[in-house]
Amino acid sequence: MPKQSEQILEEQLITNLKKLGYQYVLLSNELALVQNLKVQLEKHNNINFSITEFDKVLNILNKGTIFEKAKTLRQKQHIVRDNGENLYFEFLNTDHWCQNQYQVTNQVTQEGKYVNRYDVTLLINGLPLVQIELKRRGLEMKEAFNQLNRYQRHSFNANYALYQYVQVFVISNGVNSKYFANNRYQDFKQTFYWTDKENKRLTNILSDFTDAFLEPCHISKMICKYIVLNEANKIPMILRPYQYYAVEALIERVKSSNKNAYVWHTTGSGKTLTSFKASQILMNLPQVHKVVFVVDRKDLDYQTAKEFNSFQEGSIDGADNTNNLVKQFTDSYSDKKGEHKSSKLIITTIQKLNTAISKLRYESKMADLKDKRIVFIFDECHRSQFGETHQRIKSYFNNSQLFGFTGTPIFADNANKNELGKRTTRDLFEDCLHKYVITDAIRDENVLKFSVEYVGRYKHKDGRETAIDIEVEDIDTRELMEDENRLTKIADYIIAHHDRKTQSKRFTAMFCVDSVKTLIKYYEIFKRRRDEGAHQLKIATIFSYANNEEDAEANGFIPEEVSVVQEPQAIYNLRPHAREKLDEFISDYNEMFGSAYSTKDSESFYNYYNDISKQVKDAKIDVLLVVNMFLTGFDSKMLNTLYVDKNLKYHGLIQAYSRTNRILNEQKSQGNIVAFRNLKNRTDEAITLFSNKDAIEVIVMQPYEDYAKEFEEAFEKLKEITPSPNDVNDLQSEDDELEFVKAFRNLMRLKNIMTSFADFTWDDLQMPEQEFEDFKSKYLDVYESTKVTKERVSILEDVDFELELIHRDEINVNYIIQLLIKLKSQNKGDIEKTKREIANLLSTETTLRSKRELIERFIEENLPLITDTDEVTSEFDRYWDKEQKLAFEKLISEEKLSKEKTEKLIEDYLFAEREPLRDDLLDLIEGEKPGVLLRKKRGDSILIRIKDFVETFINGMVG
Repeated sequence: MPKQSEQILEEQLITNLKKLGYQYVLLSNELALVQNLKVQLEKHNNINFSITEFDKVLNILNKGTIFEKAKTLRQKQHIVRDNGENLYFEFLNTDHWCQNQYQVTNQVTQEGKYVNRYDVTLLINGLPLVQIELKRRGLEMKEAFNQLNRYQRHSFNANYALYQYVQVFVISNGVNSKYFANNRYQDFKQTFYWTDKENKRLTNILSDFTDAFLEPCHISKMICKYIVLNEANKIPMILRPYQYYAVEALIERVKSSNKNAYVWHTTGSGKTLTSFKASQILMNLPQVHKVVFVVDRKDLDYQTAKEFNSFQEGSIDGADNTNNLVKQFTDSYSDKKGEHKSSKLIITTIQKLNTAISKLRYESKMADLKDKRIVFIFDECHRSQFGETHQRIKSYFNNSQLFGFTGTPIFADNANKNELGKRTTRDLFEDCLHKYVITDAIRDENVLKFSVEYVGRYKHKDGRETAIDIEVEDIDTRELMEDENRLTKIADYIIAHHDRKTQSKRFTAMFCVDSVKTLIKYYEIFKRRRDEGAHQLKIATIFSYANNEEDAEANGFIPEEVSVVQEPQAIYNLRPHAREKLDEFISDYNEMFGSAYSTKDSESFYNYYNDISKQVKDAKIDVLLVVNMFLTGFDSKMLNTLYVDKNLKYHGLIQAYSRTNRILNEQKSQGNIVAFRNLKNRTDEAITLFSNKDAIEVIVMQPYEDYAKEFEEAFEKLKEITPSPNDVNDLQSEDDELEFVKAFRNLMRLKNIMTSFADFTWDDLQMPEQEFEDFKSKYLDVYESTKVTKERVSILEDVDFELELIHRDEINVNYIIQLLIKLKSQNKGDIEKTKREIANLLSTETTLRSKRELIERFIEENLPLITDTDEVTSEFDRYWDKEQKLAFEKLISEEKLSKEKTEKLIEDYLFAEREPLRDDLLDLIEGEKPGVLLRKKRGDSILIRIKDFVETFINGMVG
């Protein structure tokens, strides 16, 4: 029998791993794995375990969740020996990571819910710490990712559950390879390529990837030093290659010299995690006295301390005033509980740091630190105020070393003058230690591209949606740009296109304008339009309290945010009119969210700032109106659109645009920029400055026409496989079905991108909308067929159908009821059209397919008997309640379950959104419980019945 290509790939990989120093060991099952573990731990710790002693070791290993086991792996261990003596040992040498035992095995069989065989496992000291899943060339890596997720559910947690100690997963189809941490909740988008220092990908599992990433010392180093255990989310996080190289470079710089440096990592690439890991390692170097992490806004002080503490609990106490900061510097700080805290890591704002080193009252306390080796790490070091503090720190601390992180460095072209003159990032921080620019991040799918639409008077083809009659150039007078008619047209454009841009408000948007004066006008226009019934958008706002509200220079640079830093006086810098308006708008916000914020004092305003930030992140606000605030340093994955009526330039433009391009899922395919000013040249200039001229095509999405052409080509490819929707039924094999799934999935992805363009219409395409919907129905049929239990594993089982591209939140049973009311009130000519629409939705909407039979029966049997359209909703509710009760009674009767217990379990399931445990399911059974051999089968049967009941009668009933 010929060998499969995956088997050949596996054998060649093992050969390469042996050359790197791994010892091959044949371990066919879990018992062999456990026996080998005992031998390896004894060898590593230079001890011998008796059988009872090793049972105690296994007991330690068996406790806890995946996250707790990751901690156990890294901790020193202790048991009491048979003779009563204490024995201390370790599972992993984390300090000297190369001094461990390395083995490789393959095809280990593990039995859990199902029998699984794992491809290639790397063992360190006998524990499976790296699992490699291989697919033959030509297959998608996502299939390997989905297969590992299946192992997580089915067998990794079985028996001794040693595979829960896996720290790094590797997936590969030979030519492409990626890695990720052991976090079963992550998406395929959280898988990473490995690269060299210059960001060149190393992807071949049989050569460069294995030589660089899986080399024993390197993979140990990644596990021991470059996995962060995130306490807030209880998940391990592994660093990406550019984060690894930046931290390594910083460590080497501190060890070898006192020279300063900066790291250029593009906005959205995870600078906080990089800087945390750098701070954590640097503070443990014996030559470093303190590491001080400096931010430039009070909210970032709080936010960064929170994020750092999420990476490592209690790693830091944010200094809430300068007095406490000085105490942290001098190791005399006590927290709010009165406990003394001595930490080598401090987070502070630039303002508090300035005060600490410049005020006479702190001089005597700080004097002893002047000659200590203190490392300062500046977040967002492109800010102009860092230049001033930079000078003070250098003159105050004789032995300081300064590092900066920035996504948009200051070059000569984009430097803004202050009293120190034009200062570039290189002037302040000397060398750039590592660079990871926006083109790198887009290529690696770590951030999204931008889709930029320019709305206004341009040379457009007739009939384009974006060709509205508004001024786009600030060439005449300021009055012209602030004209009420112009602003109203722009507000109406946003109202008309907001659903399209945000995918029916699944995502949220920000609208940045040029001044507080203009913002007030816009807010009042939106409010008036809402009162007139033109929209139901939730609009909120927050002003930046700069002394000069008008942003008079209009030079495209975002001014420094002083609002929540300067605290009390910031509010009083507002002109009376603007402050009254802000209070009025905050009152609207309070009414919307049941809060009680105001500008009466700095604390209330600061709380408003934090709350509005949370509501945007949770997509509870549809449009946030701003002048400067939130345009830098604010991250929200749910924000996908930026409306712009403001002159932006260079780093200000890139920073503002980058609010929209955080990776989330397949639905969020790009960051949308809608510009009501002529920013085309400025956009090109900014991209050229921060990458190069050729990068414009990489960073900015193609025009709508290009995607329409791509869609036509994809449609032709689909027709080659299945000329019509009905031909899907005649596909001969699973391989044929797989080709259809890939072809139609590509069409769905393109449609998802195209629908965000204002110009999108089905009239531009050869494929009619109805044919797309018919193919979608067949696509879902293929998906449903993969959920049916089969004797053998289907090749479609691990294919990602990306159903999130199909699901639409606004389509639910309520929506269908509205169509039924419409159906009853229509004339004969329109009835068939509405019936087709309902049938179409029942076939293609994922939330409605389970309800299809019941709704169709209501239409056929009950709807003709209703004479008054006002009665449709109540009659449907009565019908649905009756069917739900019948289905519930059938469920408990056929499965012999307790009615009360089942009702309670369903309530808990809906509330917790977690599947009930098997023991809880079996507890529902009245009478004799199943024996040990039948428990699993019986529990699975009850779970499937309950999930089907919930999916049919509860999920998707309302918006």
